[in-house]
Amino acid sequence: VQLQASGGGLVQAGGSLRLSCAASGTIFDINNMAWYRQAPGKQRELVALIFSGGSTNYADSVQGRFTISRESAKRTVYLQMNSLKPEDTSVYYCNADIKAWDRSSFSQYWGQGTQVTVSS
Repeated sequence: VQLQASGGGLVQAGGSLRLSCAASGTIFDINNMAWYRQAPGKQRELVALIFSGGSTNYADSVQGRFTISRESAKRTVYLQMNSLKPEDTSVYYCNADIKAWDRSSFSQYWGQGTQVTVSS
């Protein structure tokens, strides 16, 4: 099972980016999917979470600016980031709770991280 993230880059403050993360491999089921971020010298923090039923949670710092969504058929989670601020600069990681065909329970998987840099 792998998670492949894409869509990071350099953008000016006030701009937008859309991150994507696709899960692949011998997947039986996907439960929650999420985006985390980690800035240099800081702990990794939860940005947004989407449950299997579609309900969502957001960090206070991104509420109203970021939107998480998923396409179950494509096993993909997205993060639409609008009104970006310099403090949003981080490496963004996707995360998913996945049950593989050869496993008896769900496990956490991480993508490789994609850099988002917001210039002032």
